[in-house]
Amino acid sequence: MGDTSAKLVAIIPALVFALIAILEFFRPRRELRFGRLRRWTTGLILFASNRVIVWIIAWIIAVPAIALWAEAKDIGLFNRLAVPQWAEILGALLLLDFAMWLQHLLTHKVPLLWRLHKVHHADPDIDVSTAIRFHPGEIAFSILWKIGWVLLLGVSAPVIIAFEAWLAANAAFNHGNIALPRWLDRLIRPFLVTPDMHLVHHSTALKEQQSNYGFALTIWDRLFGTYRAESEFGRNHQPIGLQELQDERPTHAGVSLKLPLT
Repeated sequence: MGDTSAKLVAIIPALVFALIAILEFFRPRRELRFGRLRRWTTGLILFASNRVIVWIIAWIIAVPAIALWAEAKDIGLFNRLAVPQWAEILGALLLLDFAMWLQHLLTHKVPLLWRLHKVHHADPDIDVSTAIRFHPGEIAFSILWKIGWVLLLGVSAPVIIAFEAWLAANAAFNHGNIALPRWLDRLIRPFLVTPDMHLVHHSTALKEQQSNYGFALTIWDRLFGTYRAESEFGRNHQPIGLQELQDERPTHAGVSLKLPLT
């Protein structure tokens, strides 16, 4: 299962990432203030530091192994319920998506977690590279959070792997600096987080940062009242990043890695 898992989790999001990156060149949503070279280099350094050290080990080896152990021990909701397989898969994917929405909300509400998460928000531009711009400390917390939900729900290893690929592909999509036609945005938005919807979350305004927490599905923001359709600054004039870091400093890898300590 290890080889198949690695291919599924890596290849599908990588293809979506590459597609969005290409579309950004031909149909950009916004003009980037600081360009791509240094920002993408910083994003790739952060990606390498958390994926190679933590993410691959956890998601290819540890989490599926924990899921198999929970199944063998009859631990977790879906290991105890007699439901059709399709219902288990749908329910698990829905609840895991809620778990990620709740994790994201907590990273904005809990000061220690915000110190880690603000590395992601410090990007003064937003494009597909922002989707991989996370501090290793936040990735470590995210893995522990997901392990807890895997045990609580009793999710099978294949469903976990499929969910992780789905989550990463959606993150690449909704961070993309691509100009979707308004009609297409309106068509997708009732179900999935679109680039324009997630753009609002990356506003410098605190009340806008504390909205649109969804990574994939929009249902949780609508249900819990954290959905915001558009920035108060307007679609084309919304400032991006942290209000206190509106210069080139966050584009440097060293500054970004040390940011939680400041």
